[in-house]
Amino acid sequence: MTSKLLVVGSVAFDTIQTRAGKVEEALGGSATYVSLAASRFAGVNLVGVVGEGDFPQEHVTLLKSRGVDVAGLERAKGRTFRWSGVYADDFSSRTTLDTQLGVFESFDPKIPAPYLDSRYVLLGNIHPALQLKVLDALPRAEFVAADTMNLWINVTRPELERVVSRVHLLVVNDEESFLLTGERQVRLAADRILAMGPSAVIIKRGEHGALLFTRDSVFYTPGLPLPEVVDPTGAGDTFAGGLLGYLAGESAHDVASIRRGMLYGTALASYAVQGFGVTPLTNLTRAQIDSRYDEVRKLTSVEG
Repeated sequence: MTSKLLVVGSVAFDTIQTRAGKVEEALGGSATYVSLAASRFAGVNLVGVVGEGDFPQEHVTLLKSRGVDVAGLERAKGRTFRWSGVYADDFSSRTTLDTQLGVFESFDPKIPAPYLDSRYVLLGNIHPALQLKVLDALPRAEFVAADTMNLWINVTRPELERVVSRVHLLVVNDEESFLLTGERQVRLAADRILAMGPSAVIIKRGEHGALLFTRDSVFYTPGLPLPEVVDPTGAGDTFAGGLLGYLAGESAHDVASIRRGMLYGTALASYAVQGFGVTPLTNLTRAQIDSRYDEVRKLTSVEG
């Protein structure tokens, strides 16, 4: 039976400049990318916050049209979170030009009653204290994945370590894994994270793919080589959304299912970077996703 995925994270407006052009105040935020990706496989319950007067109804309509339940999308007094940045021409780095947290600065996740029996959960990179609050409210969750960021690793380590000890899967990039463990070697960093409590850790390596580590196995999915990248914003969140959405849709979280979910996440992320913002994710069909999944799978198949 298909399960719904509960997503807790940011909903934002992004102003993005890359060598391909510029877009202003495009719909973004980690929870938005995750929700649109995951909704291709399962229903999504979204918990986030936006401004009461500056978040267009058309964005809400878009989310609802893709099967995202927005009962948990709070409208608070103030402005929606805004981020602005520019990418290097080779996409190896990005420079943040402006960050306005707005209502996200005081975000306190409120879980609607119908969401409390959620079995699959993805905690976006919000403050670890808030992640713990959500965990406390969801005692029946079967599989919880969490994301984090450099800021929380540096300034809220004790609370973050409590989060890591309680989730089933931690998803980080290689720099975050180093900050969390002090280990530059990915395998050693993964071993240290697993020792903190989760049964699995995924270490993302950008265009070079992602590695899954459990206590007795390692799996690698490569990034799909693309002829052109337009905007890498949200690629990691899209990857996570595809993965968790697939698991919720299958109501499974064994290692084989996580591996397949990683391939689906990679497929979706490869679409996401081919346009600005969430636009490339809004009209994808399952047939297109399955076709791209096969492309990713064949990258490591000796049979072609």
